[in-house]
Amino acid sequence: MLTPFDDTYYMKQALHEAQKAAVAGEVPVGAVVVCKDRIIARAHNQTELLQDVTAHAEMLAITAAASYLGSKYLTDCTLFVTLEPCMMCGGALAWAQLSRVVYGASDEKRGFMRFGKSVLHPKTKVEYGFMEEECRSLIQSFFKVRR
Repeated sequence: MLTPFDDTYYMKQALHEAQKAAVAGEVPVGAVVVCKDRIIARAHNQTELLQDVTAHAEMLAITAAASYLGSKYLTDCTLFVTLEPCMMCGGALAWAQLSRVVYGASDEKRGFMRFGKSVLHPKTKVEYGFMEEECRSLIQSFFKVRR
């Protein structure tokens, strides 16, 4: 049975956000921030809507979570995101000092892991490839239609 307190549940919530992005014509990336077994922020890419190259799901989720907690540090939080964060988002994750980042599909072209885990805060744990097939197929389907 699926409980609302496991990684699968949270990644499915991130996938739901990614689907919202796809429907809006945005690159389908979704993110949720979890603190103490509770989702405190949800976001999806909005770069087209906002005409803002920084409006990635991760950036929007970090901002919402920081606002919710009233702190720029997210040390007790986990970010679940459908696609490996880019360097910009990796830098923001480092400054926010998340305790954990879980991502689905890798991004060989723009993902922060091209430069290694050292991009993040030293205490941040990284888990990747979580629900990778679902995350990757959503991105691939989107670009197959667009190209």
